[in-house]
Amino acid sequence: MTATLHGQSRQIDGEKGSVQPMSETATPFVQGKLKALIYHNDQSLYSVAKIAVEQSTEDLPEATKEVVITGHFPKLSEDESVTFYGHFHQHPRFGLQYQVERYRKESPTTEQGLVHYLSSDLFHGIGEKTAERIVAELGLQAIEKILNDDAALDAVKGLKTKKKEDLRSALKEHRGLELVLGALADYGFGPQLSIKIYQAYQERTIEMVQEFPYQLIHDVEGIGFLKADELAAKLGFTGDHPKRVEAACFYVLYEAGQNDGHTYLHEEQLRQRMAQLLRLRIEDLTSYLSTLQADKKIIKEDDKVFMAQLYWAEKGVRTQIGRLLATTESDRFSQAAFLKALGTIEEKRGITYAERQREAVETALRAQMMILTGGPGTGKTTVIRGIVEVLAKMEGFSLDPSDYKKDDPFPVLLVAPTGRAAKRMSESTSLPAMTIHRMLGWNGENKFSRDETNPVKGKLLIVDESSMLDVYLANQLLKAVEDGIKVIFVGDEDQLPSVGPGQVLKDLIQADSFPVVRLTDIYRQAESSSIIRMAHALKRGELPEDILEPTNDRRMFECSQHQLADVVVKVCGNAASKGYSPHDIQVLAPMYKGPAGIDALNLRLQECFNPPNPQKRETAHKGGILRTGDKVLQLVNRPEDHVFNGDVGEVVAIMKANETTDKQEQIVVDFDEREIVYTKQDLIQLTLAYCCSVHKSQGSEYPIVIIPLVYSYRRMLQRNLLYTAITRSKDYLILCGQLGAFNEAARRTMDFTRQTSLAYRFMDEVDSNEYFSLQEVDEPGMENVSPYDFL
Repeated sequence: MTATLHGQSRQIDGEKGSVQPMSETATPFVQGKLKALIYHNDQSLYSVAKIAVEQSTEDLPEATKEVVITGHFPKLSEDESVTFYGHFHQHPRFGLQYQVERYRKESPTTEQGLVHYLSSDLFHGIGEKTAERIVAELGLQAIEKILNDDAALDAVKGLKTKKKEDLRSALKEHRGLELVLGALADYGFGPQLSIKIYQAYQERTIEMVQEFPYQLIHDVEGIGFLKADELAAKLGFTGDHPKRVEAACFYVLYEAGQNDGHTYLHEEQLRQRMAQLLRLRIEDLTSYLSTLQADKKIIKEDDKVFMAQLYWAEKGVRTQIGRLLATTESDRFSQAAFLKALGTIEEKRGITYAERQREAVETALRAQMMILTGGPGTGKTTVIRGIVEVLAKMEGFSLDPSDYKKDDPFPVLLVAPTGRAAKRMSESTSLPAMTIHRMLGWNGENKFSRDETNPVKGKLLIVDESSMLDVYLANQLLKAVEDGIKVIFVGDEDQLPSVGPGQVLKDLIQADSFPVVRLTDIYRQAESSSIIRMAHALKRGELPEDILEPTNDRRMFECSQHQLADVVVKVCGNAASKGYSPHDIQVLAPMYKGPAGIDALNLRLQECFNPPNPQKRETAHKGGILRTGDKVLQLVNRPEDHVFNGDVGEVVAIMKANETTDKQEQIVVDFDEREIVYTKQDLIQLTLAYCCSVHKSQGSEYPIVIIPLVYSYRRMLQRNLLYTAITRSKDYLILCGQLGAFNEAARRTMDFTRQTSLAYRFMDEVDSNEYFSLQEVDEPGMENVSPYDFL
């Protein structure tokens, strides 16, 4: 590879292909120095700045001395001259702006200019005196000398080793980024994607792009197969090149898992999708798939083709369940002893368990593993409390966590996939509960401190909201469970399946390899709820006949798609006027885009619940605004702060850069009285939460739930989605939209069935007897491997 930092052309050569130089002399440009930095994001490098124009080939008005520029480029220094290539754009609110597509920093042409540049805030720890010594010793070519010779700074007297290293590193970062962005532009990448690629690979960017173009699919958000394939074609990966076919295979299997929840594809499905993606004949792919199978990069069973890590995850779930079931002991108590303990708890609680509930409690105590499933109002929480309390009574252990020390773990482990579900579980049982990730000691990088070599200890593990478990997490959870612990999965089989691949709860119920107790009776305290009656009608594919008639806890407002957003905002405004807070009210929509999608509704609802106020601070966020008082949703896991994907908080403070010790703007978000500090670049982890998706709401309950539904959501009009949404409502449910859309959602089940093999593994005699040998051949660490690591 050859390149020049400041020349007018650039050539990137490699064995697989080359990119022709791009002439910058013919490209319109504006050159100037920073006048004012209006906005800069340290993570995405998106910047808005005002520059003093020095020269330009653009057709500028004669009196124009300053131009506002926008785009993705590093933080500018006041003393450096930069050439920006792009075009002018009329912003509807902010007027004329120059949109930057590429940039080139001009080396200072005077010693004084070079001193100013080196002593700018781009280079921490280099003051004016130090910069003067560097320039005096190395001259006008100081930058090139430092970049090309690691020993160049040794000639500068009094310069400490750390300062030398920091200056060299900063220069390489700034000038290296410029070089890489230029090279990536030649490959056809825009500035935003180029920044993401550089952040993923840093100094290895060009090497990775040239040698492993398909790895970008996995490592860089926003790059799919087609974009990577376009790059690869320029490097010589065309037609039926083995690496191209391999990447297409991994991509198709990965997308099938992430988008459709499949753990495998039938071979014919895989070949058809690959042929369409690669524009090759199906028969041309057979030999390549055989090679991938022989190399164990994919795994084939009959006509099912798996990604390796999904295959081992499903195998692992089957293996670990076999191990746990193998420790089943004979009944340790008599029927009389059980009834006596149950009676004591009934008397203490002032309740009487129904026959099916008593059966569930007894089954849980006698079996090593059990599934408890049922809809709303069927008493799942009552049964969970009964299981815990009767077990404690019969085995004589305390349910007071303060009675246990660090080396004597609390015997009851209550976990759920999300923080909000764990909080609900703790509130309903008065016992400690936590997320699965927290119990397993997840470090944020797909690594867990708890596994088969360091298992969790206890007597009873209850996993709530088990319908949300994907096969990866289920495998990790089960292999971290110590022999002898009772395991109970609790969930509603009619809710949405997991976001990730697999359908663990449904498959385990279908496998029927250990007891499944279904609660179907609606108990007296729930019978008066029209929300619960509607949920059970939905399970049959029906809506209540009185759906349009207001009840004491449910109401529907019919409206068209164009009226929908206004109706939702008005309903929320009325609720707020009656004293309900934004945290009491949750709008659940099926889709993000469109005039009545999640994104648009959040902006409207922000104006409703938290309008601009001179007393409230604001900060730019994703093309909009975040202000103090906003309700926000966490989008990624932050295990170090015990904040997880799906947690909801409130912005309680926005601090300016000059108010913080780090000299960075900071935003403070309160999550259930736990304040977490975000820097500006961390804000990508947050989004407004006045409206969220039904998937994000799983495991939560809200006093008021508002569900907008219209025909334009057609692809998402599904029974389990509507069922999951309405069962989030604790006190009041408001439906808005077109009655026909609600009817269609009630009638329509999922358009496809998830292709999984977990249930069948329990029916396979070979599988059912191989769990001991599988422990010896299971691939260590496969859950942390990208399919593209095989390329």
